[in-house]
Amino acid sequence: MQSENEYIGDDKFKNFLIHYNCPTSLEVVKLKFAGAICSPNLNLRPTDVISSFWEQNKQPRLETKKEAELFFKFFMGLWDDIFDKIRRNKLSLSKAPKDNLTWGQVRFEELEYGFLEGFWGGCDDLKVPNYVAQIVDSLSEMADAYLKLSQKANESKEQKAIANALLNTDKTVEKAFSFIIENSVLPRIADLERTVN
Repeated sequence: MQSENEYIGDDKFKNFLIHYNCPTSLEVVKLKFAGAICSPNLNLRPTDVISSFWEQNKQPRLETKKEAELFFKFFMGLWDDIFDKIRRNKLSLSKAPKDNLTWGQVRFEELEYGFLEGFWGGCDDLKVPNYVAQIVDSLSEMADAYLKLSQKANESKEQKAIANALLNTDKTVEKAFSFIIENSVLPRIADLERTVN
């Protein structure tokens, strides 16, 4: 199905987030959408995820119907873009930052506040097959590993070894995404078409 909401692109979307004083980075927004699309919580709506990008009661006030329509159209363009990547099993992390300290911190946020928060969708307990639960748990462990690598990058002279460890962790995370999508999402992809409501 061809989406009527086209993604406006990373640069424009970053400006859009800045315009609405959104404290959530684009990298986290993308992976939170991805986690929500992969989530077994089928009651999770795109609007719930969108409102979670701001602190409670700090969501932007949309003054007109036209502004509200445009606001959700931009977000749904990104949602549909991420949905398409998942449908093709091409979900990936953002481009790695140049320095190891930032790399580890960005990845921790992408996983912890992005994919994992999106996947759980505010639920403490979801019915997921055991093998999927284990992969999701391993992603949580990898988020912690990124944080530790970031701290090491701040203290250590072994920057090349840290960069290699970060690169290997990136590859492992993307394999985990692929496994979850292949085994848990694609078999039910037709049921996952969601619209703003």
